[in-house]
Amino acid sequence: MAYFDVASSAPLHPVARQALVASLDEGWADPARLYREGRRARLLLDAAREAAAEAVGCRGDELVFTSSGTRAVHSGIAGALAGRRRAGGHLIVSAVEHSSVLHSAAAHEAGGGTVTEVPVDRGGAVDPEAYAAALREDTALACLQSANHEVGTEQPVAEVAAACRAAGVPLLVDAAQSLPWGPVDGDWSLLTGSAHKWGGPAGVGLLVVRKGVRFAAQGPVDERESGRAAGFENIPAIVAAAASLRAVRAEAVAEGARLRELTERIRARVPGSVPDVEVVGDPVRRLPHLVTFSCLYVDGETLLHELDRAGFSVSSGSSCTSSTLTPSHVLRAMGVLSEGNVRVSLPVGTEAAEVERFLDVLPGAVREVREKLGAPGGARAREEGGSLVVDAVGKRCPIPVIELAKVIGDVPVGGTVTVLADDEAARLDIPAWCEMRGQEYVGERPADRGSAYVVRRRS
Repeated sequence: MAYFDVASSAPLHPVARQALVASLDEGWADPARLYREGRRARLLLDAAREAAAEAVGCRGDELVFTSSGTRAVHSGIAGALAGRRRAGGHLIVSAVEHSSVLHSAAAHEAGGGTVTEVPVDRGGAVDPEAYAAALREDTALACLQSANHEVGTEQPVAEVAAACRAAGVPLLVDAAQSLPWGPVDGDWSLLTGSAHKWGGPAGVGLLVVRKGVRFAAQGPVDERESGRAAGFENIPAIVAAAASLRAVRAEAVAEGARLRELTERIRARVPGSVPDVEVVGDPVRRLPHLVTFSCLYVDGETLLHELDRAGFSVSSGSSCTSSTLTPSHVLRAMGVLSEGNVRVSLPVGTEAAEVERFLDVLPGAVREVREKLGAPGGARAREEGGSLVVDAVGKRCPIPVIELAKVIGDVPVGGTVTVLADDEAARLDIPAWCEMRGQEYVGERPADRGSAYVVRRRS
């Protein structure tokens, strides 16, 4: 089985396993106690903190360990907003942040704060000038991920950090995806990470708060981790997390170059072997191990099952793999195709032969899924007001787009097709289909059932 989903969680690194086992006998005691066992535990904790701080590029006393990367994000945002409440209650985030950041933003807004969401381009990156323009006198905190977890696009953190610094606003960087590959550039103020993203144990996150940043930890006071992360430290897991971060960094340059060549191979060959595919994310400013593409006329969940049967574990941002039946907020913000979405994120040590086998299997898997969806029932086309109307209400992705593709040739050039659909993904996928197929997306209007999406035939 080829595991191609390290963007979700990486396998435990061999160094992490060794460090975890070795520290179980030494790191069980309370590091706050002064007796021998406590001092041993404290030495392990301090050494892990210094190792992690060196990898991040901060001082040891600026870094604390949390119970997860999500907890680090929630604590970091809440503490920074509370520390700067006199400055105002305005928070800035990008439209493609991890859900932990967006959930914190929603909680802040529900509590009376204001939030500005900075849009991204079709590659998934923010415009530094647009981000700078969102800064206000009452902005208390800005947030920007270092690299996107779904499409791999790297953000212009250094430029945004400079703008925030000039405005006197701290910038929190979610660096969960990029930390294995190197420190985050720029004059950021707060940073978060998650050990299971780089091959450390799950249940360890890190939060960095630079000296001089106003910060007020929220929740009951706890003496652990400078009062910023409540609860007894899991020292063996922390030691393993720090050791594995140091290990992956030592091999990051060579391994990053090797994996980038493999993901470039996927980016180049998938569009040639699978018709109607859109490779998404910035082609240059991206993580070396991650590539994402979307396939027209494909049910994302079914495709993932087919690839799993063929021996490949991959992920997806397609709405079809979600219980909410809504497309990924990242793909939606980028305005790209969401149906049939596949994210491949290669672990350290991936062999070229495994990637070649994936490239061999993929076309057949997509073809088989498309054949299964080739003759969906229930959709009807009729003439109405000079437009051909396709009724796809009650049909989930990718059926509305498939029905549109079937009938677009039935109208003359300049004629229109109106697709009736109540699937949220249609709002994203029909315009994306038009761009891919050279047709004109006229727009959306309310309908008695769902929404009406109007497409004009250009050719």
